[in-house]
Amino acid sequence: MEIIIFFIVQWYVAVFMQSFYLHRFAAHGMMEMSRFWSRFFYLLTTFVQGPSFINPRAYAILHTLHHGYSDTEKDPHSPHHTKNVVIMIWQTFNIYTDIRKRRIHQDFPIKRECADWAFFENINNTRMMRIILVGVYFAIYWNFATSPWLWLLFPVHLFIGPLQGALVNWCGHKYGYVNYDDVKDQSRNTLTIDFLCFGELYQNNHHKYPKDVNFAQKKGEKDLGLMFIELLRNWGVVNYSRRVRTVDENEVRLRGGV
Repeated sequence: MEIIIFFIVQWYVAVFMQSFYLHRFAAHGMMEMSRFWSRFFYLLTTFVQGPSFINPRAYAILHTLHHGYSDTEKDPHSPHHTKNVVIMIWQTFNIYTDIRKRRIHQDFPIKRECADWAFFENINNTRMMRIILVGVYFAIYWNFATSPWLWLLFPVHLFIGPLQGALVNWCGHKYGYVNYDDVKDQSRNTLTIDFLCFGELYQNNHHKYPKDVNFAQKKGEKDLGLMFIELLRNWGVVNYSRRVRTVDENEVRLRGGV
């Protein structure tokens, strides 16, 4: 029972941190927060994503490329240009690694200065750090897994960040309904399983208004992630404008608009 609770808690905290910190803050700059809180959430994201921790700077660049080239051959993770989800994950991983190691796009302008923490990045991306985090999860399972079948969940803990990203990128561009026909890609709103992703599967809405912190745009839609973000705003942790209809300058530049 302890492992099931651990799995559920980690899943939802990890998906919230990917949506709130990596996606809405680091990639899109939808909200502002102090350096203290940015680094606090950086560390929290590290803990809940474990060995599969996704670097905020690299994620921000990768995600901007996704919006700029959405569902074209240049998209780093489009389900329409890969044969299956495994190939998509591997392709995304290779591009992400090249960005993280500054082999490509090293001068890409990311305005969220606090998300680019070079000191901790150098520590966090070491093999030793990953081994330590694997060891922490292994120790938890060794002590609390009451059935061999529970160990089937262990790989999900180790790769939870990329798995959650793949769920959003694959389903959110293949399955569901469209609110905005004028969005020039294959993004969809996969409402039926968005309870697993805290608003991230309103992909069609998000691609229409990529700077809007609220991913739910129509009656009957609810952005669960925004509910918790509003709590953080009420507590003075973050600040943002509720409705923003502008686009990201970097995305426009990638599309050849500037």
